[in-house]
This record gives sequence, structure tokens and C-alpha cells, in this order.
Amino acid sequence: MKNAAAVLPGILSEKGALLVDARLVEQIADLMHDTAFFIKDAAGRYLMVNQSLVERHGLAEKAQMIGRRPCDVCPGDYGRIPTEQDEHVLRTGRPIIERLELFWRRPNVPVWGLTSKIPIRDGTGRVNGLIGISKDLTALVSRDEVQPAVALALRHLERAYDQPVSPSSLAKKAGMSAARFARVIKRIHGLSPMQLITKTRISAGSRLLRETDTSIAEIALECGFADHSAFTRAFRAVTSYSPSEYRRLKQAE
Repeated sequence: MKNAAAVLPGILSEKGALLVDARLVEQIADLMHDTAFFIKDAAGRYLMVNQSLVERHGLAEKAQMIGRRPCDVCPGDYGRIPTEQDEHVLRTGRPIIERLELFWRRPNVPVWGLTSKIPIRDGTGRVNGLIGISKDLTALVSRDEVQPAVALALRHLERAYDQPVSPSSLAKKAGMSAARFARVIKRIHGLSPMQLITKTRISAGSRLLRETDTSIAEIALECGFADHSAFTRAFRAVTSYSPSEYRRLKQAE
């Protein structure tokens, strides 16, 4: 099984010029007490974890997680779902960004968190691992305050950002009034529902600009914008670059 340094060459490498040493990353990650941090290999097995993730599972040491998948260390859906997420990210190369979901927390109580998983690619572009975080939202919202329908509404946005999605339609899917839904989303994401919709669409557009040769006009429509101009205005407002400038910068890296 590869180690973390092999999965992240040039960043966590033990040979050649070092940008960041793997041990330093682990030390920094251990300071994130409300956030789980992990690096996994191409089979979805843990290569590196922080102390927060170990404690979340009620384990004594990191060695109890290394080389295992979430389904090997956590019971039921709380192990199955993240394992299936990993398989999807590793197979498709598509990231998960701030997905609202319940995760396992000692003593065996599920709590709400925001999970992000980013694929790691080698020099040929092949996905050979992933890196991720899962932020505990206990200090912001209680489990009872956020109903499962809120997560389902946000999963709908994640899948259907190219469609006519609005704050009111998401609130309806969550079974809430627009005002109450807005308050919950603000506490979770620090954004209004409309800002979250725009952020989701811009994130999708950024990925397409980096990873495909699709025209900007087509990307605009694929991401739910009315036209090229609307996409450009929104993209520049968020990133300070036009879509074409952003694509040129990423291609030059």
C-alpha cells in the first residue's frame, strides 16, 4: 500500500525538493480539533488521519485506522456511506464540496457536519487517492435543529444546479418556510441560500474550466446560468477573474 508521500508527490515527498513534509501536515491537522482530516489511497484506505478523526470513532490511536476504509471502522450507514462516497470520487474524479451530512461521533451519537473530498491526481491525470475534511457543526447547529430534509434539499442542489433552482424551491424541499431555511443555511454555511446556489454553480464551472475543453458558453448553460454573460459576471464577482482568464491561468500551471 502506498504511503501519503507517494500519493502526493511534490507536496508530501521524501525525495527531491520538499514543499511540505508529510509529518508537518499531520501535526497541523492534529490542531484542527473540530475537523477530521484524512488522506486515502486509490482503494479508499486511510493513509493519514488526524487525532480528531481517531477520537470521533472512539479509537485509541491512529494505527487502528491506517490501511482501513470507513466501513471497516464505523458501523452501519455511518461507515457505508463515506466508503461509497470515496468510491465515487475515486472513480469519477469529481470532488465533494461541503456536503451536509450526519457522521459518527463518540459516544456513538451522530452529529451534523460538512464534508469535502478532493481527488488527488498523478502526473498523468489519473486519480490515485483523495484528501478530505469533515467539519463538526455541533457548535453551530444541533442535530434536532436541522432535519434530514435539509440535507436532502442540499443534495438536490448538488445534483441539479443546472436547473432552475431557487431559495424558495430548496426551502420547500426541506419542508421549511423560506425565512427559517435561510436562517439554518446561514448558520451552517455562512451564506444566504442564493449565495450558496451561486457558489455551487461557480464551483462546478471552475472544475469544468480546469478539466475540460468545453466552451465557456456551454459551461455557462451546464452550470445553470442564462448565458455566457451572466456566468462571466458571477464568476468574476467570486474569483476576480473572467472564465477565460481563469482557464488560461490553470492551463499554465
